[in-house]
Amino acid sequence: MRKLVLMLTAVLLIATSVHVSAATANAGTQWLDMSNLGSGVVGVNYGVKSDVKTKVMIAKGNDKYTYNLNSKEQAELFPLQLGNGEYTVSVLENTSGNKYKVVGQEKVSLNLADSKIVYLNSIQNVNWNDSKKAVQKAKELTANKKTDREKVKAIYEYIITNVAYDNDLAAKAPTDYLPNIDKTLTSKKDICYGYAALFAAMTRSLDIPTKLVMGTTSYVKEYHAWNEVFLDGKWVIVDTTVDAGLKNGNKKYEFEKEAAKYNVAKVY
Repeated sequence: MRKLVLMLTAVLLIATSVHVSAATANAGTQWLDMSNLGSGVVGVNYGVKSDVKTKVMIAKGNDKYTYNLNSKEQAELFPLQLGNGEYTVSVLENTSGNKYKVVGQEKVSLNLADSKIVYLNSIQNVNWNDSKKAVQKAKELTANKKTDREKVKAIYEYIITNVAYDNDLAAKAPTDYLPNIDKTLTSKKDICYGYAALFAAMTRSLDIPTKLVMGTTSYVKEYHAWNEVFLDGKWVIVDTTVDAGLKNGNKKYEFEKEAAKYNVAKVY
């Protein structure tokens, strides 16, 4: 469990632990894809060198999110979840230790009429498309459901019934672990990050805005991941990891969780 704490804490702290050089090397604007800006996401398609750790930093004011950039074959998508206004999107390459230099940087202006649209996208850590088995399963589970609440509860019950917590993965997962929704669905096990990514991907595929949230909760000792889903005009906290454990232990569980029991650190 200690390894899981370290892994998820690294996701939270990575932005503050990276020291960025002020010098900027111009990589050209072709690395930044703004074709989906109207949906609140940007794409980064940069030639990642196999021997150089590369990151994307997205900042607005004093807030910033930092991600590992993994692919040099296609654009990876990242959310602009800090509200309307001007963002700075930077590509960083490691120079030594935790020091990075800026090799590309662009300003992006976001002006959305409805911020919930951000939480419908496929992004790096909630990666989905219509060909995914998990998305097909979501459609199957909700085929006869009429309301968003009925659809969400069908997906929720499926996940907490069929996916078990993976203690082995929690002990050995790398700090840059990214969930794979079809792997979670097929293996029927994952850590909280995987539970939350699977739930978010399945509900987003049904056009139901869903956040993947990280932080702490009184339900568990470890740094944690859960979801907020937009239902009946409000954001509702759903925690499939906790409820899967409660159900497996024949204990009482509730679909909607109390906000007072959760402290939010990051939202995707």
